[in-house]
Amino acid sequence: MIALVGASGRSGAALARALAAHGMPFVPVVRSAAKWTALGLAGEPRVADLRDAAALRRALAGADRVVSTVHARWAPALLAAAEPAASWVLMGSTRRFSQWPDAHGDGVRAGEAAFLAAGRPGVMLHPTMIYGAQGEDNVQRLAALLAKLPVAPLPGGGRALVQPIHQDDVTRCLIAAIRHGWTKPETIVIAGPSPLAYRDFLRAVAAAAGLRAPPILPIPALPLRLLAPLARIIPGLPRIGGDEIRRLTEDKAFDIGPMRRILGVEPIPLDQGLALTFRRDQTSA
Repeated sequence: MIALVGASGRSGAALARALAAHGMPFVPVVRSAAKWTALGLAGEPRVADLRDAAALRRALAGADRVVSTVHARWAPALLAAAEPAASWVLMGSTRRFSQWPDAHGDGVRAGEAAFLAAGRPGVMLHPTMIYGAQGEDNVQRLAALLAKLPVAPLPGGGRALVQPIHQDDVTRCLIAAIRHGWTKPETIVIAGPSPLAYRDFLRAVAAAAGLRAPPILPIPALPLRLLAPLARIIPGLPRIGGDEIRRLTEDKAFDIGPMRRILGVEPIPLDQGLALTFRRDQTSA
């Protein structure tokens, strides 16, 4: 039996739909039965708050495969609650590689350490920035902002590398990981086919949205970090923290050889993923 923890979240719901389409039975484990029901997906959920060890044990009882799309910081609680012989597919994040410590990245690193130390067979997948999920609006909000800005102020001129991955590819990686016969705990980075400069990502988003990309205005990161609090009080500006600006200065480029070789997933190019994302957005409007 597959227990899908976080089945009502964005990646979890996408995986739930794919599991159903592939005829792979699963039990959704969610915090809110109402949220699961609202998705219109089949399956009787098991309700558990991840902070409630007893409820979590009941929710995972009988599962020989545990798949979790919740934050990796919950890995220790899941490992403690599951059947000893269960195999694992966990979601992490490439934030674990960031040189700038924060609670999100620290949680991923702690979860990964707990998973590897437990010695259970399975994998923790570390995705880069995910776009294109149903209900996700990161690139749509960026496009809306680009439509208003006369220039795009970017730290370092937006030359730092990014390698975003489409939600459909994340789902395909999760399905492949569930089917794979893991014999030990492993980690794999999953990302788009190739890195590109953030400024080029911005231009690709503008093109997919049918917009003219504003000129790039290179600005040192420090002044932008100092001005970041103004975003909370000036209408129309995106809310962005100083830490987010700092992370825009570091490269996020990764080798996806293991993703291709072990999982057998070839990610779709960014332009195709963005076209699909905006097409879905127009269809659901």
